[in-house]
Amino acid sequence: MSTTTDVPTLLARQTGEPQLPTIPTFSSSAEERIHRKQRLAAAFRLFAKFGFGEGVAGHITARDPEEPHHFWVNPYGMSFSLIRASDLICVDEHGRVIYGERPVNQAAFAIHGGLHAERPEVIAAAHAHSVFGKSLSTLRCMVDPLTQDACAFYRDHTRFQGKVLVLDFEEGRQIGRTMNGGKAAILNNHGLLTVGHTVDEAAWWFITMERSCQAQLAAMAAGDPVQLSHSEAVEVQAEIGTPYAGWFQFQPLYDMIVSQQPDLLD
Repeated sequence: MSTTTDVPTLLARQTGEPQLPTIPTFSSSAEERIHRKQRLAAAFRLFAKFGFGEGVAGHITARDPEEPHHFWVNPYGMSFSLIRASDLICVDEHGRVIYGERPVNQAAFAIHGGLHAERPEVIAAAHAHSVFGKSLSTLRCMVDPLTQDACAFYRDHTRFQGKVLVLDFEEGRQIGRTMNGGKAAILNNHGLLTVGHTVDEAAWWFITMERSCQAQLAAMAAGDPVQLSHSEAVEVQAEIGTPYAGWFQFQPLYDMIVSQQPDLLD
């Protein structure tokens, strides 16, 4: 997972005004906490809108800006479609509730707690049982560079063979180590996991990775898809696979969902 936040040239080949937006900075931890929680609530609403909910499965975490070993996460058993910023609960890295009245999904923190402990640079992590991600996960293959969008993951994701039901904090750490700094993992027979330097980035990588899995499965069903060359994939990945690109591509979705469902900010 690249650490650069420079505006990708593909997204910013322009001269003069107006300039593209930049990732915001904050004058206080309290201000940044509100921002992260609102982005997290928006990500859950978008996951619901795109059909990523599956019963009580799925979770997105955001590291607290003041207490880096505390995390904001969805309450266990609450529909993604109803989550507001005020509904989020705060837990420590072992899943113990610090703030909030509802329980946490312990399987969520078997993955996320260990992952965040192993990858301190990761601010947010997203996992859900989306149809095309879990379908591709059964084939033991990677997201191939078949399209421009898929190139965001070229040489920047891994496949993890572990327990189908993850309940062990150490296994979450092992997932983090296996990712080797990458932005995503395909958990065999389980689904997709993405991470980011912002909530926006982690959520966008999940959304576009799921769609790339869908496109790959459709292409495989139709025939024998032709991959982009290594040099083409590397060039495109350098443009659309950066943290800024992930953050920026989430912004229209955020604006849309807040316009449609403003109560999520409460």
